[in-house]
Amino acid sequence: MSVEVSVVVRYRKAVTYGVNALLGALETAKAECDLRLGTTPGETAEHIAASRADRVLVLWSFYSPDAEAMAAELATVRALADDPRVLHIAGGVHATAEPQQVIDAGWDLAAIGEGEPTIVALVEALRADRPLTGVPGLAVRDGDGVALRTPPAPQLPLDAFPSFPDRRRHFGPIEITRGCAYTCRFCQTPFMFGGRFRHRSVDSVREHVRRMAAHGLRDVRFITPTSLSYGTQGPEPALDAVEELLAGVKEELPANGRVFFGSFPSEIRPEHVTPEAMRLLKRYVANDNIIIGAQSGSDRVLAAAGRGHGSAPVRDAVRIAVEHGFRPNVDFIFGLPGESPEDQDASLRLAADLADLGARIHTHTFMPLPGTPWRDAEPAFIPLATMRELDRLAQRGDAYGHWRKQAEHAARLAETAKAYPRRARRRRTTGG
Repeated sequence: MSVEVSVVVRYRKAVTYGVNALLGALETAKAECDLRLGTTPGETAEHIAASRADRVLVLWSFYSPDAEAMAAELATVRALADDPRVLHIAGGVHATAEPQQVIDAGWDLAAIGEGEPTIVALVEALRADRPLTGVPGLAVRDGDGVALRTPPAPQLPLDAFPSFPDRRRHFGPIEITRGCAYTCRFCQTPFMFGGRFRHRSVDSVREHVRRMAAHGLRDVRFITPTSLSYGTQGPEPALDAVEELLAGVKEELPANGRVFFGSFPSEIRPEHVTPEAMRLLKRYVANDNIIIGAQSGSDRVLAAAGRGHGSAPVRDAVRIAVEHGFRPNVDFIFGLPGESPEDQDASLRLAADLADLGARIHTHTFMPLPGTPWRDAEPAFIPLATMRELDRLAQRGDAYGHWRKQAEHAARLAETAKAYPRRARRRRTTGG
């Protein structure tokens, strides 16, 4: 017996990279299904209503700060398209960390971990009318509302699936590394994808670029938690591997093609910014800026956060980058747990010094993100004097960021964490 399945995606700009990977996985696995993208809640509901399939699977993906807004959208879509054929599934870092929370918020399923093998297995199970408890990487709503977990999905090599679908032309940055060996206590990446690097092969990257170039695209960007860690498992960059990657990409591009590396949507660790590394980038990349993760000007706070570097390498990195013709965008997080007024002063002083050297400061507020060691940590108080100094840097054109909005998100996340204490979260597993 074969069941016709329609997949409707709540397609949002904020999560296109992750969703594109899922679409690429479905295309690669030839998981047959009708596929529609809803760019608004209303359009998503219209696609559900228009589907003539036996089952309709609606995909949602979001980050933790968006969880509350997405739950409100889900309620809207359910009200507009109340249909027994439909299953709503939430995926991404928030669903992975808080499956019970998303089940309680109204989703039927939560995808836990990496989504590519799960979405393929889920569509195949629906088409074959098999129990979903046999699909790996899910939390399924039990009869009493408990998020019942299935066995974990496998972590496959990155080459197993593409970064985006080819036929639908939803192109974007190529994911070259997943997971992170630097387990910073505020970051969700290593705790969702693992505390080690998994790199896409150069051959796979070149194949991505060939497909993009065949469609007339000439700009290539990359997704990676730390650009100059490509090709290595240790703390030192493997510049030979980076050069092999960049040279290979250039060979696949037309003469007017451009490579962007170490800029958005990725960054470079400060201790990796060396004269040799910057000379290498200068030979291959088109970007005139790089992103450097500093996070704090306090050595004490950096050590507590597990960053693996102090403040001195940040200053050195900015000086070296500027000397080689790059404008650094340097990330700082204010309000990290345990941060004292003296620590904040150290960050402000370093930020001002870096701005004088030619950097732009990207300001953030600490958010207690689910799935991280600091999920339940209390954000440090950010006094008015610190806020005024950040505003002054922004008015000079030396700083930018949405730290005020992040402070609002942080307050909501802290309240939600209290409602779902880590030790009290209900968890059962299937025998599948």
